[in-house]
Amino acid sequence: MYLIRSSVLLLAFSACIAHADPLPDPVADAAFTPADLDEAVLGQLLFYDPILSGNRNIACATCHHPNFATSDGVSLGLGEGGKGLGLERRGDPDNMPTHRIPRNSPALFNLGAAEFRVLFHDGRIEVDPTMPSGFRTPLEDDMLSGFASILSAQTMFPVLSADEMAGHGGENDVANAVRQGLITGPGGAWDILSRRVADLPEYARRFSAVYDHINTPDDIGFTDISNAIAVFIDHEWRSDTSDFDAYLRDRTVGLPLAAEKGMELFYGDAGCSTCHSGPFQTDHQFHAMGAPQLGPGKAAAFEDNAHDTGRMRVTGDPADAFAFRTPSLRNVMQTGPWGHAGAHGTIEQFLSDHLDPVGASERFAQGSTARNGVRLPPLEGDDWREMNDAAARESIVQAAMIRAPRGLDAADIAVLVSFLRTLDDETALNGRLGIPPTVPSGLDVGGVAAD
Repeated sequence: MYLIRSSVLLLAFSACIAHADPLPDPVADAAFTPADLDEAVLGQLLFYDPILSGNRNIACATCHHPNFATSDGVSLGLGEGGKGLGLERRGDPDNMPTHRIPRNSPALFNLGAAEFRVLFHDGRIEVDPTMPSGFRTPLEDDMLSGFASILSAQTMFPVLSADEMAGHGGENDVANAVRQGLITGPGGAWDILSRRVADLPEYARRFSAVYDHINTPDDIGFTDISNAIAVFIDHEWRSDTSDFDAYLRDRTVGLPLAAEKGMELFYGDAGCSTCHSGPFQTDHQFHAMGAPQLGPGKAAAFEDNAHDTGRMRVTGDPADAFAFRTPSLRNVMQTGPWGHAGAHGTIEQFLSDHLDPVGASERFAQGSTARNGVRLPPLEGDDWREMNDAAARESIVQAAMIRAPRGLDAADIAVLVSFLRTLDDETALNGRLGIPPTVPSGLDVGGVAAD
């Protein structure tokens, strides 16, 4: 059955590959909104300040750190209750995480560009002019108006997650509000966080200087906080000065021979650009590729399962089972582990498995050495429940779509990797404002205690 399905898909792909898109146009300044530097600096402080977490112990930067190319360096992170960064992060014995974050921490490059209209691995936040707020989100009609962009709307949902930033019921006022379903109104979780920020004189001063509608600390709203953070992310991690960008702007610049061969393969026979299209190498769509799933799975609080059906959790459509958003490939060589669950520790193995979901599924079955490449900070729990279950593995593979018109050998993968390296952008990787030495709350910068 797998062979028949794959053959049908390959024939369909071969029929359209002759009309594959050419190289994208260079990224233009018009793709981004010019940043107000004072607003970006305000957002920088908030991004690194743990004051936005329920227990004041974790910041946005903890899981999106420049040391790890705006991700966290592990397959599945430890959020609330963790200490440290990357693979050195550990659960606090006095406040152990309940379980891992169920999906790999996505990178933040270019998320402020206008073409990004859907965010999160499953696309649960998207631009929708028919909604009162202008966005379709899990809050539906209760979503606040005033978010300046989808990036602004997205940045503030992690503060509501018990396992990411809010903490659990009984631990703090934010977590208690979330548990009671109080999010947007007076006394709701977002209001509590806004008042925390407004009570700090330096933040009050900065907000008043940046936003004309803020005259007193009481005027600071949650959307103002999220708007500032979004401007910072947009400014700090805009990525369009890589070697590939230079080549697109001036073809006489040239690329290394191996990278040129990889580029030809990427935009040609390998079919990568079918999904990784456009200036940021993403079609912003959702595709089931059969990537292995580990960890707790994405489940509602009342559910007890390890499944992560991806886009289907948002749409309810079985056709969307195990489909995830096509990630942008900017700085992709630096953002591993790869896959929505971070199951691959090397890009070479990810590419190989990407084209062979059946083989990938079996490689991650119980007892497989493939698991040795997974990067997980220690935490008790059954990280391999899905991959240990033959029926679960089969359901993931059944939904997968094979997209390459021919197999790729080791030499093909090597030149593809050479091309992907040309997407590295040192300006974006280094950041423009950097990490602030202190934050107005006086808490540990990035939510990470100094050694």
